[in-house]
Amino acid sequence: MSTTPFFALMALPLTMVVIAGEIDLSFPSVMALGTAAYAYTLAYTGDLTLAFFACALAGILAGVTNGGIVAGLGIPSLVATIGTQFFWRGVVLVGTGGNGVSLVPTRGTVFYSMMVGRLEGLIPAQMLWTVFMAIVVAFLLNRHRFGAHVYLIGDNIESARLMGVNVRQRKMLLFMLMGIAAAFAGLVASLEVTYFWPTLGDGYLLTTIASVFLGGTSVFGGTGTILGTFVACFIIGAINAGIVAIGLTGFWTQLIYGLIIVLSVTLQTALSRKLA
Repeated sequence: MSTTPFFALMALPLTMVVIAGEIDLSFPSVMALGTAAYAYTLAYTGDLTLAFFACALAGILAGVTNGGIVAGLGIPSLVATIGTQFFWRGVVLVGTGGNGVSLVPTRGTVFYSMMVGRLEGLIPAQMLWTVFMAIVVAFLLNRHRFGAHVYLIGDNIESARLMGVNVRQRKMLLFMLMGIAAAFAGLVASLEVTYFWPTLGDGYLLTTIASVFLGGTSVFGGTGTILGTFVACFIIGAINAGIVAIGLTGFWTQLIYGLIIVLSVTLQTALSRKLA
């Protein structure tokens, strides 16, 4: 329960992005960008609150950039976010000189306990944050007009425009939410080990995307549930733990996650064609 939330926090909002017919592949780099902003702000100011807001601001900046390129310029999100993934990673590597930053000063604070502490000494705080994220995203998707617009955009974007949906605004908000979630996930992952590495996020691309598609979200948009992604995250986490437990090398994780993505997308496509 302590490591699954690191990618679950991103898989949940990514589900909404995919339902809207888009994709965001820049989140691994945004994890590093947000945490770098936190680490260096904390190092120079010693202010945890200011450092946290710097992290959130970095996530918003990344989200606005993605949203502006995709929704504003009409560039396909696959191409745009691959580009921004390399761009933000480059920003972090150049800015840090490839050096890590210790987050030990955060340990022992109330903020640290809120982020990665243990409730009753057992339940990781990041697990509670994941549940909170799931509730918020599920509410937006299923109980708010915003969610109805997301489904409509993914199902038929032209119909959405004819019905008066502000497609650009909705997509911009989706990418902003994804940026904030990625920055937050990166911060939580780094606080768990009280250290920031500029390569943070490199290992989360496959697990996050696999969770979304294993949870039943259609690669073509218009279909998907938060509950499905939430459950899939823990299935992926269990698979990862099982690989380690039986003594297989890390190479097997990429093979298995890749297989999960291919099979999930293939089955969804076959079923949708059969039902059509």
